[in-house]
Amino acid sequence: MNHNLQDNYRAKGLRKHLVDQLRAKGITDEAVLAAINEVPRHVFLDSSFVEQAYQDKAFPIGAGQTISQPSTVAFQTQLLNVERGMKVLEIGTGSGYQACVLASLGAKVFSIERQRNLYFKTKEILDHLPFRVKTFLGDGFEGLPTYQPFDRVIITAGAPSVPTALVEQMKTGGMMVVPIDSPEGNGQLMLRLTKQPDGSLQKEEFGDFKFVPMLRNIGND
Repeated sequence: MNHNLQDNYRAKGLRKHLVDQLRAKGITDEAVLAAINEVPRHVFLDSSFVEQAYQDKAFPIGAGQTISQPSTVAFQTQLLNVERGMKVLEIGTGSGYQACVLASLGAKVFSIERQRNLYFKTKEILDHLPFRVKTFLGDGFEGLPTYQPFDRVIITAGAPSVPTALVEQMKTGGMMVVPIDSPEGNGQLMLRLTKQPDGSLQKEEFGDFKFVPMLRNIGND
């Protein structure tokens, strides 16, 4: 096994420090903090610099993608209000870190990645971890109609608009957390959308963020 896939006391200590940082930055959901404390973030990075993995920073993971900074992962997860046993659709598997945090909360995670190389690289890492995540190579805009309906949908890339197919795949009362591109083109606005009985969406806004763009179609890069 890749030595980087092993956990140790040093990494656990760094994670505990990271959790303290996130608490200081306003993450209040203890279940989310416990999940961050449980998932070894260093295994998702090529680098063997364990310290860097536990800084509150984003890192490149290849194919023009990044592993989001822990505070963003924690913030999106907290907004999602995940309960054990919920079906969660994640758009943008990326490194797999966010998916594992959701799985640690007891969610049934279905995650789509469009970058072929990244999909296989991440799948191999996930196969060595105790977190149950179903991964799919495909177009996030299309979702996973076969596995609908979902209790929660999380998009981990900047979306130009709310993908209609994903709204259709949500349960009534279900929530989507999505960073939507701002009209000025300088980042995204974090939204939480709750599906009403008539199919409309109740919208809440949670500030500005910067994500890599959500891309269409399946890439071979």
